[in-house]
Amino acid sequence: MDKTQYTNLAKAWEFTEEHALERQTPVVAAVRAKAEQAGQPQGSAAQAQLLAMLVHLTGASSVIAIGTGSVVETVQLVQALNGGGQLTAVDSTAQGIAMIRKAFADLQDTTDTSLRAVNAPAHVFLPRLNGDDYDFIVVAGDAANYAASFNQASRLLRSHGIIAFTDVLATAGDQGGVLDAADRSVKATAMRELIATVEDDADFESTLTPDGTGLLIACKR
Repeated sequence: MDKTQYTNLAKAWEFTEEHALERQTPVVAAVRAKAEQAGQPQGSAAQAQLLAMLVHLTGASSVIAIGTGSVVETVQLVQALNGGGQLTAVDSTAQGIAMIRKAFADLQDTTDTSLRAVNAPAHVFLPRLNGDDYDFIVVAGDAANYAASFNQASRLLRSHGIIAFTDVLATAGDQGGVLDAADRSVKATAMRELIATVEDDADFESTLTPDGTGLLIACKR
């Protein structure tokens, strides 16, 4: 691949992201603005819309969103449920869960989706949930969320349920992330281990895509 092709790929990512930002609903746009003003950077708009599309495509009705302040993705998932089903948001930070609870309070009058916001680490909360009861799990945020969530995924997901990991390339920092073999930061190291673990798991079919800052999608067989 030559330099022109790399440049075009970068332009395509930028175009897609700007297009997705323009297509955000007013609710999602307002949530993004408030979160970023509060010092909680939000993930890719195109990625959030892809996750919502996966909810539509799979007919998911029971969703778990695990993240660290990933309010936009959580609200987008709520909207994708089209007023039905249930969504459980799990965030270990006080600020993140406060923002999610505020967003849920604003949505209560406009949706019949059952909304639950839980302030707890993933490794503490997920083992408490019933098995074979969920269609879709989205994982974001701190490195500790990822392995803890995948450890429970096979138990929690129904057959053909999906777990999607965002920011898998860990490029948000200044060390290059997974793309740079010299980057041994906590997030980059955890993501390399996660990719290998998920791809080697015989219970899941998986794919790694460059959407957002890297999206790893695994479907339970």
